[in-house]
Amino acid sequence: MGPAPHDVRGRPPTDLAEWEEFWGIGGGREQYISCTQIDAFAPPMPPRTQIVWYKRDLRVGDHRPLAEAADRGPVLPLYVAEPSIAAGADYHPRHWTLIREALIELRARLAKRGQPLIVRCGEMPEVLESLRATAGPLRLWAHEETGNQRTHERDQRVRDWARAHEVPFTEVPSRGVVRGPHDRDEWADRWKASMDRPLVHPPDALQPVDSVAPGPMPSHADLGLRPSTAALQQIGEAEAHRTLDSFLRERGRNYRRAMSRPGPAQTECSRISVHLAYGTISLRRVVYELRRRQEELRGANGPDAAARRKALSSFDSRLHWHSHFTQKLEDAPRIENESYIPAFDALRADDWDPALYDAWLHGRTGFPMVDACMRHLRATGWLNFRMRAMLCSFAAYDCWLDWRRFAPTYGGLMADYVPGIHYPQVQMQSGTTGINRVRIYNPVKQGKEQDPDGTFIRRWVPELSHLDTTAYVHAPWKMSPIEQQAAGCVIGKDYPERVVDHNDAYHHAQDAIHELRQRPEIQAQADTVLERHGSRA
Repeated sequence: MGPAPHDVRGRPPTDLAEWEEFWGIGGGREQYISCTQIDAFAPPMPPRTQIVWYKRDLRVGDHRPLAEAADRGPVLPLYVAEPSIAAGADYHPRHWTLIREALIELRARLAKRGQPLIVRCGEMPEVLESLRATAGPLRLWAHEETGNQRTHERDQRVRDWARAHEVPFTEVPSRGVVRGPHDRDEWADRWKASMDRPLVHPPDALQPVDSVAPGPMPSHADLGLRPSTAALQQIGEAEAHRTLDSFLRERGRNYRRAMSRPGPAQTECSRISVHLAYGTISLRRVVYELRRRQEELRGANGPDAAARRKALSSFDSRLHWHSHFTQKLEDAPRIENESYIPAFDALRADDWDPALYDAWLHGRTGFPMVDACMRHLRATGWLNFRMRAMLCSFAAYDCWLDWRRFAPTYGGLMADYVPGIHYPQVQMQSGTTGINRVRIYNPVKQGKEQDPDGTFIRRWVPELSHLDTTAYVHAPWKMSPIEQQAAGCVIGKDYPERVVDHNDAYHHAQDAIHELRQRPEIQAQADTVLERHGSRA
């Protein structure tokens, strides 16, 4: 048994008030330490029903809250579908489609261990109050979540409820993200240490709570949503492992080449992002399986093995970035709604053009690569990273739209939407971080480089499917009126005119952002942003 836990006073808590503060139910910030140590030194408590609150961790494997709860008493695994969360602009019906699919499998996996998943539709504090009346004294477990403002405020309401009702609430760190004060210079080492920890084995059996019914699975209508019609990727713990394994052993050989191209990327990228978004597999598990595969390839000879090693090295760095960007939002939740450097909030504030926004959002800009990518994203919920960046760049620079207004809806289109990745990336691609290079994508150049024969464009912009000349597929406005008639694609009738002139938009954006970034006070603020959020890897 280890030493007694110490709080900020440098000694073990001695009375009830100090124990409550140590637990995080008496006014202090929640701290996660060894649960065994806590139990060993805490005052005797009556038996409690252990509630495992599922959020973005819809699995049984490598799930520490579930394992810890199973060691301590009867377990109620709980998911609450919350209308207040679903009402957010960044919550799309496709998100509930995916979550619901994952919950059905999770319920079955937990049932095999003796206690099915409890599902409720409502607000979390009210659901907890109801369960307290039914299941008696409670103890609450959850993974920490770095979400949007709505989930952040919801989590605080749950902490307040737990504190008011003297319900111990343990939040376990996840995804290598550090909560609370920390040294950014040491972050990479801490991330590696987190990923190197042993995987947590799922409990073989759960002590059930027979007094609580599992409950029906909420529909889209229960959450005030329309059913999604998107052709979404399958999700669930079993599917997550199959997807990862097929990438590591088969599909990933050409990852480095394919990840920039929207067509090949659909099958040759990992496609694990949606599973990480909803936690049907843990990031630690992905890193573990990656390390195993890298070790297998270490001594292999030949060009195939060399290509796979390079591909997995690139994949490895992107797993690190997953946590790196999430850490930015954890450290500064305000960047969901405010620019890193406040002065940038005024950059586009008065220039919102609803017509440009609508054309961009529905893939009707007159730029084939932009339109193909947006239509693909709307139809499937997925798009490779470079093309997501291009879409954001087009909205922010070409259309000169305020990122704060388009970012929530844009995130909602993504089946694998993770706020901690989305908002830092949107700001990077909008030029408002003050520390990153201003990258304005040329949509015609991107089309020629990433879809050289126009296959992807023809698939998603059928108006252009009959064009024989590939150059015109990327720039149909270059056709003469006679050529347009012959191709059955009259610009302005069958396919939109370009909504902007890219060259003009490029120079306008460069000049406006450059002027702002040259101000001494902006440069000083940029130094602060770099110190707090810059990569140390």
